[in-house]
Amino acid sequence: MRYAALCLLLWLALGCNTPEPPSPSRPKPAKLPPPPPPEEFNPATLREFQQAATRFHNIISVPKLEQSPEAIDHAVRQTMTRVGAALDAIAACSHDKQTFANTIGALDDLDYEISLTANRLQLIQETSTNAALREAATSASKRLSEWAVGTDYRQDVYRAVHAYALTLPNLAGEDKKLLKDVLRDYRRAGLTLPDEARGQVEKLRKELARLTTDFHANITKAQADLNFTRAELEGVPEDFLGSPGVKVSEDTYRVQPNVTFQFLMVMENARREATRRKLAIVQQNLARAENLPVLQLILETRDQIAHLLGYPSWADYQTEPKMAGTAQRAQSFVDQLTTELAPKFARELAEFRQMKVKETGNAEAKIESWDWRYYANQLKKERYTVDAEQLRVYFPMEKTLRGMFDIYQTLFGLKIQRLDPHPQWVNGLRMYAVWDAETAEPLGLFYLDLYPREGKYNHFAQLPLIEGKRLPGGRYQRPTVALVCNFPPPSGDKPSLLSHADVVTLFHEFGHAMHSLLTRAQYARFAGTRVPRDFVEAPSQMFENWVWDKKVLDRFAADYRDSSKKIPENILNHLKEAKLATAGMHYRRQLALAAVDLALHTQVHPGGGQDIVKLSNDVVSKSFLPVPPDTAFVAYFGHLTTYDAGYYGYAWAEDIAADMTTRFENSHDGLMDVKKGRRLRNEIYAQGDSRDVHESIEKFLGRPHRIQPFLKQLGIYTK
Repeated sequence: MRYAALCLLLWLALGCNTPEPPSPSRPKPAKLPPPPPPEEFNPATLREFQQAATRFHNIISVPKLEQSPEAIDHAVRQTMTRVGAALDAIAACSHDKQTFANTIGALDDLDYEISLTANRLQLIQETSTNAALREAATSASKRLSEWAVGTDYRQDVYRAVHAYALTLPNLAGEDKKLLKDVLRDYRRAGLTLPDEARGQVEKLRKELARLTTDFHANITKAQADLNFTRAELEGVPEDFLGSPGVKVSEDTYRVQPNVTFQFLMVMENARREATRRKLAIVQQNLARAENLPVLQLILETRDQIAHLLGYPSWADYQTEPKMAGTAQRAQSFVDQLTTELAPKFARELAEFRQMKVKETGNAEAKIESWDWRYYANQLKKERYTVDAEQLRVYFPMEKTLRGMFDIYQTLFGLKIQRLDPHPQWVNGLRMYAVWDAETAEPLGLFYLDLYPREGKYNHFAQLPLIEGKRLPGGRYQRPTVALVCNFPPPSGDKPSLLSHADVVTLFHEFGHAMHSLLTRAQYARFAGTRVPRDFVEAPSQMFENWVWDKKVLDRFAADYRDSSKKIPENILNHLKEAKLATAGMHYRRQLALAAVDLALHTQVHPGGGQDIVKLSNDVVSKSFLPVPPDTAFVAYFGHLTTYDAGYYGYAWAEDIAADMTTRFENSHDGLMDVKKGRRLRNEIYAQGDSRDVHESIEKFLGRPHRIQPFLKQLGIYTK
């Protein structure tokens, strides 16, 4: 059986097909009345938008969120029952009646069914204001994940898939890729292993699903309150100190290190080193007691699975289906950039140290891990006359949102319109419809959950709710997504004012939403952001560059008190210079975290006695700055549940993003080149993983990828 499967994989890789009349995986939908002219399309309600979608054989849906722990339990049990019955049908189908649709296509249908439930559970877990619902969703996610792992080990289903594959069907495009990927997934799950080893892998994967859910939930729940006096917060902007929830009494201010914008506000502005140190140490110990034992088990379990499957490490297992392909190539990329950045990092570190010597009067002063954000901000203010806080007046939330929408609409040929949110799971939730400006085709919905609150996921993320997919009936299910954010909320008579860094984040996260909504992939596993992890950030990272362009910013950035005042060009130039001046610090930290991730997933073994805190702290101390003693940042390193052995992918994808941006920068119309925007939409965003992403990148670029634009962006390549 194992030999046959491996031979089959080789056959697929070589693209050898035997003639056979192709069987369509989905029936053609019935002909419907033509849509209205685009200029007349202006839906006022969700219902109107949904009705318009039917004219394009599309479906627009919103999630129906469970409102009680009992409803959550019922939804999970229903999903398990329906999917189990469908798997039985695949397994029971006689070989002479097998088609692509009732085997391989059916598996994608089942994956989609599971994801719909899993996505709702994640949304409840990350955003619900009801603690009991969050706990129930976390518990249910654990149960569903563990059960879903078990579906991979249905021997009867695998035999049916294998039997169909051995008929050597004449497939092309997405159908061919789906069969190839399904067979690869079965191999990576251990279905080609002897029974005992396969059973071990299944058991370990179920345990891993439970552990990773616990790890992530502990991070979401972790919180701390630190009280400071006004003197201790010297240098921190008054607007922040007066914001809701921060000022407790006349001289007491509460700062939450688990709330990202609060943590960064103090770390970047507090003049007293003792304040920064106190906040940093608490933040780097969040979830320590709960997550260190969980993480140890996660790492050991992953290592066991990898070795049972024949891989040297979990990092090798995880990188196989990604662009990097091997752990060695990922590590080489990290090492190369770390070395390339060494001189620049050393110069920046020396400059920060001189600033600290001058400020403290201590000739022996050293830059500690709690210092770099503060001195990077001071450098911007002193040398480049850039005060990041003063720039907030140019970025009121509402106008920034409208400006961002305008840019994406222009480049991608879209229309975006706000509708009343259905369902509205929290106060202040927003919902928007997106459609094609040329054809009026409805493309999907996105929600915005903009501000922090207790119990909410405390960073930034796009959560898929309903993903794109051609359904068995022939209609196309268009996507619905949510952007979960934690921007500074409005305060008193002042609107929510974003920092320039916040605007960069906003453009980035909205890029993920567009990646999901613009999909044309026929199968859920290829739709939107379901691309290799070391590529998924690239389309979003591209659009961070738009926020550094004067012409682009002038389209929306203006002083909220006087809209005639735009960001002065010299300030933006100084901001760019300041960014470049601290790029060594920023990227060496990113690469240090990538090195930690790879080290944990290559060096931690069951019974090996590795101290994961010491290992992690030593790697960061060597590559970046000394980690404070008796801290365990790795317990709060949430990417280890979603980007495990893949954190390098941020820099990897940014390398690709920098190169793709040159297609705009080198054009006559610059970053607002509409033709390039349509090309980006069609070759990258719409494709998802429906074809090899290497091919998509090269088709957009019109040439092979080059690393030089990224090195230039880092300030270490000047040609």
